[in-house]
Amino acid sequence: MSSEDKQPSEPAGDGPEQLALIRESVRRAKVPKAKPRTWRGAALAKELPVARVVVNKGVLHLDQFFDYAVPEELDADARPGVRVRVRFGAGAHRVREGRREGGGLIDGFLVERRAESDYSGALAALAYVVSPEPVLSPEILALARAVADRYAGSLADVLQLAVPPRNGRAEAKPSPETLPPPPAPAAGTWERYGRGPAFIESLAAGGVPRAAWTALPGPHWPDELARAVAATLASGRGALVVVPDGRRAARVDTALTALLGEGHHALLTAESGPEKRYRQWLAVRRGSVRAVVGTRAAMFAPVQNLGLVAVWDDGDSSHSDDNAPFPHVREVLELRATHDTCAFLLGSTSCTVEAAQLVESGWAAPLVADRSQVRALAPLVRTVGDHDLARDEAARAARLPSIAWQAVRDGLAHGPVLVQVPRRGYAPRLACERCRTPARCSHCAGPLEAPDERDLRCGWCGRDEAAWHCAACGSVRLRAQIVGARRTAEELGRAFPAVPVRTSGRDHILDSVPSRPALVVSTPGAEPVADGGYAAALLLDGWAMLGRPDLRAGEEALRRWIAAGALVRPQTEGGVVVVVAEPTLRPVQALVRWDPVGHALRELAERAELGFPPVSRMAEVAGRVSTVTAFLAGAELPQEAEVLGPVPLPSAGPGRARRPGEPPVGEQWERALVRVPPGRGAALAAALKSIQATHLARGGPAQIRLRIDPPDIG
Repeated sequence: MSSEDKQPSEPAGDGPEQLALIRESVRRAKVPKAKPRTWRGAALAKELPVARVVVNKGVLHLDQFFDYAVPEELDADARPGVRVRVRFGAGAHRVREGRREGGGLIDGFLVERRAESDYSGALAALAYVVSPEPVLSPEILALARAVADRYAGSLADVLQLAVPPRNGRAEAKPSPETLPPPPAPAAGTWERYGRGPAFIESLAAGGVPRAAWTALPGPHWPDELARAVAATLASGRGALVVVPDGRRAARVDTALTALLGEGHHALLTAESGPEKRYRQWLAVRRGSVRAVVGTRAAMFAPVQNLGLVAVWDDGDSSHSDDNAPFPHVREVLELRATHDTCAFLLGSTSCTVEAAQLVESGWAAPLVADRSQVRALAPLVRTVGDHDLARDEAARAARLPSIAWQAVRDGLAHGPVLVQVPRRGYAPRLACERCRTPARCSHCAGPLEAPDERDLRCGWCGRDEAAWHCAACGSVRLRAQIVGARRTAEELGRAFPAVPVRTSGRDHILDSVPSRPALVVSTPGAEPVADGGYAAALLLDGWAMLGRPDLRAGEEALRRWIAAGALVRPQTEGGVVVVVAEPTLRPVQALVRWDPVGHALRELAERAELGFPPVSRMAEVAGRVSTVTAFLAGAELPQEAEVLGPVPLPSAGPGRARRPGEPPVGEQWERALVRVPPGRGAALAAALKSIQATHLARGGPAQIRLRIDPPDIG
């Protein structure tokens, strides 16, 4: 130790007396040891002494604002939009020195400062301001309120989805300087679409066009999205693009960086990590960055001066949130386009029935290419049905038709070959044995099932069906839907031992594969992009997707097939797609013609005739046996409402992972569907939200789950 580090010695006799004097001085000091969380007796802010707060309590009977007193010390930081901590749950009798006390500390957002409160009793005080950073803008608050009302949920639950958790280190770092608007981009490959250049020009000029875009097959859609964003930025406005997963977000991110350079946009995905993602989100909230590309949670991104909202592949299940109140990206962005008066772009290589409805209603305009462009860029599609399989010796021996073997062999001579295998878990239901039309209830058109292998019963309303016959061909014979074989990938590997086999699925998803020959076995949605495109694709076990017990089975099968086929080279370059499914079925015919829009329009017409979503609005009410009927009996449903069911829900057995929406293990639940005609969806949501709030306030069973527009209705 150096002499500089030595402490000076104190006289031995004076030390204790001096320490005693210091302790006595500290005791007599009037400086408080800690800030009083109740602020009892503290002076209030001189101006606007009342703070209106939304507390983090996601129960419906507490879905309202609460008023709190603002202490003078917190006046400067207690601004609208900041995070606060408040005491919640104190009784009105616990008042001392003008402040309500007690209750537990809970998070919340300060949404407004007021001169006086509507509440006549004593107010509790804000405990403290967590951070002076305003994270909740008035626009996002209004959007969250609209989403909560549409989905019969609480504002607090929506704000949990809209505002990411705080990260102090990210808040402490300044955001970059805002870059000037870029020049308007050229139309590029948008010229392949009839109204494409006009759409880009309208965005660059500050217009608010709304379009349902059916993208051509091939690798150009990320660049086309990037040009739409760049055109919006050129007009001095912000843009928001939401895609289903991080892989596709990375492709759009790369396209935007190549077009505009760094700093013009933020990437909001879970792969970024909490600190980086929150730092990017803050840059958007502060106005430093005016464009966002992200996954589902980015639908609430606080882009300033919003000029364009876009969603890619709106039929993907990733766009539907698994947390209450279960909002869907497409619907949220429609609300934003309406509330913020901005442009709207719904894009996909396929076309959902909801997209077709937006066009049919006139809310959005179609953005499609002419048939000559489609024929030039789509691969050749060949089908293999039951009759072909029955006559095919190779198919009987190896469960793969000769035409598929030939397509693989020829494709491997020129590049990689994609093999799409359906996911596990598609439960079979019933269809006509002759024409494969799904068997549906004569009362509500729900799917029929045979739980005891003899009596037919509706999976929606629970009624028995004693005299079923096929509406398409008149047959009275039924068959179980086929569940796809699982060993196809292994057999392909044995058949082509000299060719590498790569897999892409839930456990390990590939982003891309090189252009050299290889077999790429993938589940739907996990297909990697091949450099230069795949030489061929096999879409196996089509009945495993077409036979799903869901209203959207055909639409979803076509969407997945077209998504895989869009990765294949054009027919002019030898690209071939082989689909193993009955060629007479509507989704298969739409794939052969590469006509997803026509398929969606026909589906929409049928659903309008039968009263199915999206023409009608539907809600799901699920809970323990005997609670659902009592719950609905107390609801003041719209007069036009039709209740289907309740019917039992399958429960997750021991040892099997519980999926979102399934009953808890060991519990028996039932489900009812409530259907209303067009224009009555808001009344249905309000009625269900009201009875749920009353139900919870009276201490009813908490296990009643509401879901507006459920993605799976059977």
